[in-house]
Amino acid sequence: MHAITIPEPGGPEALVWDEVPDPVPGEGEVLVEVAASAVNRADLLQRQGFYDPPPGTSPYPGLECSGRVAALGPGVSGWAVGDEVCALLAGGGYAEKVAVPAGQLLPVPKGIDIVQAAALPEVTCTVWSNVFMIAHLRPGETLLVHGGSSGIGTMAIQLAKAVGAKVAVTAGSEEKLRRCAELGADVLINYREQDFVAELKQATDGAGADVILDNMGAKYLERNVHSLAVNGRLAIIGMQGGVKGELNIGALLAKRAAISATTLRARPLGEKAAIVAAVREHVWPLLSAGHVRPVVDRRIPMTDAATAHRVIEDSGHIGKVLLVTP
Repeated sequence: MHAITIPEPGGPEALVWDEVPDPVPGEGEVLVEVAASAVNRADLLQRQGFYDPPPGTSPYPGLECSGRVAALGPGVSGWAVGDEVCALLAGGGYAEKVAVPAGQLLPVPKGIDIVQAAALPEVTCTVWSNVFMIAHLRPGETLLVHGGSSGIGTMAIQLAKAVGAKVAVTAGSEEKLRRCAELGADVLINYREQDFVAELKQATDGAGADVILDNMGAKYLERNVHSLAVNGRLAIIGMQGGVKGELNIGALLAKRAAISATTLRARPLGEKAAIVAAVREHVWPLLSAGHVRPVVDRRIPMTDAATAHRVIEDSGHIGKVLLVTP
């Protein structure tokens, strides 16, 4: 088969479409013939040499894919050759084939085409596990989403609205905020021109956010704590704004607040399978009913993955950027 390889870390030009050995599904795995993958910021870090795949997993980038089941490994039941699926991966999505633990497979939802489905696994699993399984967002509460126009952000807005929450977002342009509003966001904050702490306080009559989904890390830590409501929950899922910040424990105690920080890629298979099962139970019916939709900025041939990485680095996209196999 062919896959995007990274012979040497570097810029987007480091991504090379090359012939590599076919993967073989092991015990409990399914071989998927890939229709599409999607670009995540973790892929950019891997390309630069800063985020190695977990031991024993595919060396190729790509944390999600869609496609058709090509073969079943020993001990797999519940799936058949030819099934249209999408999958959460530890790596290997930028390829024509990938071996996937069966617990990380999802059927392509009704009304979603097989290429679009590649936009779903990472965002649905990230949002559901952090906002709902850990932070327990409830109807009537307020969710603040940083990077509301990103793949994660566009899914978080829709899922929060689907359960009856109020949603505030930050984004860096009026066009991005407009798209967030179309998805249901109630409070729109341009972080380049406005102080999100003040804007959120004003929009919530001084209460703040019950849950904050944060992709920035250190840069926003202090302001996020100030933005939390009493009994608020801060869920950190990224480090785009740095890895080391100063935390005012007194402010956290005064609000009886909680901070969680998670990643998906390195979690044990059992934890990933539990998240995928919860997503299938709670999110897939919303997708099939048309209440929630993947937001796709563009589709790019997988052979031109370098262009896709440049799009993500420029941060001009809204939603997901997909890589389509030849």
